[in-house]
Formats: sequence, C-alpha cells, structure tokens
Amino acid sequence: MTRRQAREEAFKLLYQMDIHKDEKDEVLESFLAENEIEPHHAEYIKEVVKGTTHHKEQLDKLIEENAVGWKINRISKVNMAILRLAAYEMIHRKDIPDSVSINEAVELTKNYDSNESASFVNGVLGSIQKKLQIDN
Repeated sequence: MTRRQAREEAFKLLYQMDIHKDEKDEVLESFLAENEIEPHHAEYIKEVVKGTTHHKEQLDKLIEENAVGWKINRISKVNMAILRLAAYEMIHRKDIPDSVSINEAVELTKNYDSNESASFVNGVLGSIQKKLQIDN
C-alpha cells in the first residue's frame, strides 16, 4: 500500500463515518482489523481519521469560510470528506507538504466525483492554504 492508497482509505472511512454517524469508532476499528495494512500506513490512517473527526467543527468552519458563496450543507458528503481530510493534513501534519495534500484531494475528487468538483475542491484548499500561510 502506498501513502496515496492509505489516504484514499482514510477518505473512504471518513465518508462512511459521515453516513453512519452512530458507528464511528466501530467503522475504523473493523476496517483496521479486517485488512492487512503495513503498520506505518495503519498508523497514518488511524491518526488522520481520528484527528479529522476530532477537529470536525474547526475544519468545517475553515472550509465554509473559504468556500465563497457556498453553505457547508450544500457541499456533497464526498467533497466534505475530501476537504476535511486535506484541511486536517494542512493544519496538523507538518510532514506532508500542503501541495501534496491539495493535489491528492483533487485527484480523489476526480475519481469519486467530477472534474468540476475537483476545481471547486482545489479552489477551497488553495484559499485555505493562503489563509494558513498568513496566520503563521
């Protein structure tokens, strides 16, 4: 498994957790138990999924502030899972360059939604990146 594949699995878990709100911990634990994943990739998945869910309110606020003209409830669950994951990485994972988080988010969006949505995700994350650079 590559880091890209680990990120994709984390995205799928976040999406699934958003759908099945009552079973968040069970979703992650059963995924890790049922799949043979190298320890460093399992640790990455566990950390970003738990971190993203823990900081969901902060991430949603940041996304909404940077999704000009969009209310958060109008953004699809697929795009929200991708945006939350990328924004979490940009804020909390200093070992991952922002450009990598953004590019991977755009690719995930192209694979699971559309090119138009990928442009939207790219724009929101680009705006978040600029805000984070100003704040730091």
